[in-house]
Amino acid sequence: MRPILERTDINTIFLWDYRIDEPIVTITDLVVSLLCFWFAYRLHTSGNKSRGTWYFKLYFLLMGVATLFGGVFGHAFLYALSWEWKLPGWIVSMFSIMMIERGAIEHTRLVFKPQIIKVLSIVNILELLTFMSLTFYFMDFFFVEFHSGYGLMFVVLGLESFLYFKTKNAASKNILIGIGIAAVAALFFMNQWIIHPWFNHISASHTLMAVAAFFFYEGAKRVSQASGKDQAL
Repeated sequence: MRPILERTDINTIFLWDYRIDEPIVTITDLVVSLLCFWFAYRLHTSGNKSRGTWYFKLYFLLMGVATLFGGVFGHAFLYALSWEWKLPGWIVSMFSIMMIERGAIEHTRLVFKPQIIKVLSIVNILELLTFMSLTFYFMDFFFVEFHSGYGLMFVVLGLESFLYFKTKNAASKNILIGIGIAAVAALFFMNQWIIHPWFNHISASHTLMAVAAFFFYEGAKRVSQASGKDQAL
């Protein structure tokens, strides 16, 4: 198991006898987690039975689990664990991206033929298996990032953009806004734009992810396969 090296570039606090690394990063991770669980619950109780909504609900549920794992095991207490403890959050987050892709694929049944949906669904599975295998083999977060970027900025953005321009669907509009905010979050993370030593690029990225999740939810609760019109809930 890969050892954890002591780092001097992170903030640490102590609560009683417990050491917590990167406290703001951890808190913002947990905020995203709570929001995702809440959005999953709201979709579950919304009465919207479309398959697209089901996939978006799974996206929020899995992203909630991933960010919970990431905050607790990947940041706060990683010093007491091995590097492999980052994997649970990474892998669950990859499944969550798969689910939002599937949600977008199902949403485009409004305009695509069933044969196209079937092909896209198969490619979706092959994509996940490929990036997951690379992540396990190299133990590198780069492949998790790349999978997330590919899933959101190529698959979901492409499908929802096409649907929006064809139908002016309000669900697609909200999802596209969420993707735009997620793109800004990715820029903060990749370029390591630090607002404050205690509120670093990861904290900023998590905060923007929370805003993006809100717009994904606003889109998801309007998803319908019944027609090209918006579903108001």
